[in-house]
Amino acid sequence: MKALILAGGFGKRLRPLTDDKPKPLIEISGKPILEWQIIWLRNYGISSFIILGGYKKEVLMEWISKNCGKLKVSCLLSMEEEPLGTAGAIYNVKQFLNDEFIVINGDILTNLNLDYLKEPEGVASIALVPLRSPYGVVQTSGKHVVSFVEKPILNDYWINAGVYLLKSKALEYLPEKGDIEKLTFPILAEKKLLVGKKFDNVYWRSIDSVKDVEEASEEIGKAFKDLV
Repeated sequence: MKALILAGGFGKRLRPLTDDKPKPLIEISGKPILEWQIIWLRNYGISSFIILGGYKKEVLMEWISKNCGKLKVSCLLSMEEEPLGTAGAIYNVKQFLNDEFIVINGDILTNLNLDYLKEPEGVASIALVPLRSPYGVVQTSGKHVVSFVEKPILNDYWINAGVYLLKSKALEYLPEKGDIEKLTFPILAEKKLLVGKKFDNVYWRSIDSVKDVEEASEEIGKAFKDLV
C-alpha cells in the first residue's frame, strides 16, 4: 500500500517558521513533521510514499533525497506548477495508484491505528477524532464557579483528522483541481460511499501555529514511544 502526503500548502500562519521551508519540514522535537509521519506509517508496513508538494520544492526535494533512504522507504516527489488543491494533487498522480492507498495531511501528527481505518463498505473512509476546545472551559453551579478545565476534549463533536483510506474507485470522483474535502467527500457522503471511523484515546494534533509546535514538541515523545 502507498501513502500520499499532502505537502503543498504555504503554511502562512506558521511564519516565520515557513519562510524558508514547507510546513511538513517544520521540526517537532528534533524531527520534521514529515519524518514523524513516515515513522508512524512505516509501523503499518507502508514503505512507499508519494509526497505531493508545491511550495519551496527545492527544499523538500533535498530533504527527500537525503533522508528517505535512511528511513528505509522509497519516496516519489510530485510537484505542482500551480496550486491544484488536495483533490487535484491526488488526481495528478492517479497513474501510480491502485487498489487502495492512504492520504494524510502534511501538517498533522498522530499515532492512530491505521488497521481500524480499513472498511469493506464504501470507496473511502476518513478518520475522525474528538474536537478539542481551543479555549479553557469554566464550569459553574448556579452563579458560582466550580472549576476550570483547560482545553477539554468535546466528545460529542467529531472532526476530520486528515487521514483517509481511499480505494481506487474513489479516483473516479476526484476533480482535476479543487479540494477533496469540499468537492469529493460531500458527493461520496450523499451516495453513502464515505465511512467515518471514530478514534478516541489516540494522539492527534494539527500543527497550525507556533504554539502548536511548542506543545507538540513536549507531547510527541510520549505519543510515539512505541514507534521509535
